[in-house]
Amino acid sequence: MAENQTGTPTEVDPEELARSLAQIAEKSQQLVKDFIARQEGSQLSMDDALHMSRLFQDLYGRLMSDPMALAQAQMAFWQDYMALVQSTTLRLWGLEAEPVREPDAKDKRFRHESWEESPVFDFLKQSYLLTADYIHNTVKNVDGLDEKTARQIDFYTRQYIDAMSPSNFLATNPEVLQKTVETRGQNLLRGLNNLLEDLERGGGKLNIRMTDPNAFEVGRDLAVTPGKVVAETDLCQVIQYAPATEEVARRPVLFVPPWINKYYILDLRPKNSLIRWLVEQGQTVFTISWRNPDASLAEKGFEDYMHEGVLAAMDAAGKATGESEINMVGYCLGGTLLASTLAYLKAKGDERVNSATFLTSLIDFEQPGELEVFIDEEQLAMLERQMNEIGYLPGQQMAATMSSLRANDLIWSFFVNNYLQGEDPFPFDLLYWNQDSTNMPARMHAFYLRNMYLENRLREPGGITLDGVPIDVSSVDVPAFFISTRDDHIAPWKATYQGARLLGGSTKFVLGGSGHIAGIVNPPEKNKYGYWTNRNMPTDPDKWLDGATYHEGSWWPEWLRWLAQKGGGKVAARTPGGGRLTPIEDAPGRYVRERNDDPGDA
Repeated sequence: MAENQTGTPTEVDPEELARSLAQIAEKSQQLVKDFIARQEGSQLSMDDALHMSRLFQDLYGRLMSDPMALAQAQMAFWQDYMALVQSTTLRLWGLEAEPVREPDAKDKRFRHESWEESPVFDFLKQSYLLTADYIHNTVKNVDGLDEKTARQIDFYTRQYIDAMSPSNFLATNPEVLQKTVETRGQNLLRGLNNLLEDLERGGGKLNIRMTDPNAFEVGRDLAVTPGKVVAETDLCQVIQYAPATEEVARRPVLFVPPWINKYYILDLRPKNSLIRWLVEQGQTVFTISWRNPDASLAEKGFEDYMHEGVLAAMDAAGKATGESEINMVGYCLGGTLLASTLAYLKAKGDERVNSATFLTSLIDFEQPGELEVFIDEEQLAMLERQMNEIGYLPGQQMAATMSSLRANDLIWSFFVNNYLQGEDPFPFDLLYWNQDSTNMPARMHAFYLRNMYLENRLREPGGITLDGVPIDVSSVDVPAFFISTRDDHIAPWKATYQGARLLGGSTKFVLGGSGHIAGIVNPPEKNKYGYWTNRNMPTDPDKWLDGATYHEGSWWPEWLRWLAQKGGGKVAARTPGGGRLTPIEDAPGRYVRERNDDPGDA
């Protein structure tokens, strides 16, 4: 295709177009076969549809029981819509008119100038926003629904509203239309090719790329803090990091990351690695690197993650350093496992843990956030059937669930960029990590969802038994530091606060800005987000925040000051392999490199 000096195509090359279409046709044929093959035995999708149908049948019945409220909502919507028609008419006549409905300042979908400058696209935008408000408010204000059903209906309604945004369609997105004219449709051909590549990568399921998968490599660009794998089990490898100072704190630090994703969220690149920063502050740091399980590990349970994960890593850290006490750090699901392990150790009379830090970790699951919409007896039974068939929950399925919680940012923005605009996604380390998903063993995941999310047993003394030992988190009396984040939708800070109050020892609670990931991966050099502290721990989290002091910058130095008091003095720096353990391989090790890119794993 010929181009002018601005890079804009001036004519279509028939041969190039024919080659592109032939390649697309060839890919499409195989993908159709894969898609049809995957539909065999797709009972889960049918069960999902039936579950959703029952929810909205209940909603419809409640709506019809109060026709007056529905009529009033429709009348209010009609009045707003007529005001919009009048406003648009004035604009079409060249007159000024105030908008009836404007998007939220954080809404990135309508930032292109045409959404405001063009009366037609401004009408589409405002019409959508008015309709979205009407649907959402009508559903949200229905009386008679129990809280869980209401939250599930609200969630699925928001999914529909997000999907129907005019920004998601070629004919109603002015930015895409402009690009289509400028490139004479080449953006759509590139977008179709991107779509087919993502379907091919997902084995017939759409696996949207959020970043350039070739821009990063674990061990080359990510997870590059020097260290050695010093121990391993069927479920994890234990990494000891090389020191960066001549002296270090006597007691080592051991991270227990979540196994929903890879550990290297804590060791992305040198500039934003919490692990590297902690090593540079004079700490001997260990971390668990969880294995990406397959069907052979289907029977591994929650207690196995404790024995072959946390306790095995504690043993390794003790042998590597010669120390009998350790400072523990749990992140998200890793924090839930850490709390459970601490209660188990207390019951067994094991006092090796000197302190515990919990990063955005739930212990009390009474208000567990938006993930709750996927957890009820019916949905859990469906999921258990699926997991028992193949031995695990596929990592890509879990990743899709997490993305749906922020559909506009994590699904539709990439849909528009990759498929409508025909662009490649921007290289971003955090999104690369986000797509490096891991599977979940069937037995462990069923236990976790049922006992934590569904029945909230962890907060009850003796509510959970691990390896034959009833555990009680209120018996845990080691000093604890909790860091939660204000915008966290996965582990809401008010819920983590209530969990912090369950422990029996001295607890320091800190609230950071931003969300579940960005609020934790927040190096001091960025001076972002800020955090709140309050020495008191009243029952009401809102009262805690009312009495809290705000601080600029990252919470990392605040934590380090607390952790330094638990270090036990200084000793000469320890080199991996210098203790009783022989290094197995260089960090980051083998387990973290096990990926779910194989379509058979999707």
